[in-house]
Amino acid sequence: MKKQKLSHYNAAGAVSMVDVSAKPVTARTATARAFVAMPKEVLAALPHNQKGDPFEIARIAGISAAKKTSELIPLCHQLPLSHVAVEFRLDDTGVEIITSARTMAQTGVEMEAMTAAAVAALTVYDMTKALNKAIEIREIHLLEKTGGKSGAFRRKQSK
Repeated sequence: MKKQKLSHYNAAGAVSMVDVSAKPVTARTATARAFVAMPKEVLAALPHNQKGDPFEIARIAGISAAKKTSELIPLCHQLPLSHVAVEFRLDDTGVEIITSARTMAQTGVEMEAMTAAAVAALTVYDMTKALNKAIEIREIHLLEKTGGKSGAFRRKQSK
C-alpha cells in the first residue's frame, strides 16, 4: 500500500494551503451528518420552544456556516456554493441532522457540509439547552462525496 502524504504541508514540511490552480473545475457534492442526543422530554417540548422553532433557526445557521467555512478553517479554499441544504429527522433518542453542499470548483465541499452539520447541531443545542444541559452532540462525519481526483466516497453503514 502506497503511503499517502498530507496535502497541507509543503516539501519543507511547513503548513501550506493546497494550490488547486492546475485542477479542473468540476461538479462536486458532499453530504454530512451530525446527531444531537436529547431526553424524550426535550424532544416533546420542541414544538413549544419559547425561543422559536429550533430547526428553522438551525437550518439558517447551518447554511450560513457552510458559506463561511473558509473563514473558520484556516486552510480551506473559499468556494462558490451553488446549494446548501439542512434537513432534520427526529427519533426517540434525538435529532439527526443531514446536510449537503454542491459547487462547481477546483476542490471539494466536504468541509462545508460538515461545518453546516456541526453548526446546525450547536444551534439545536443552543435553542434547547434551557430544558436540559446534558444534551449531547455526536457523530459529526462525512456520509458521501462526489467529484474530484479522488472520486466518490460513501461511508459504509455501521451495524
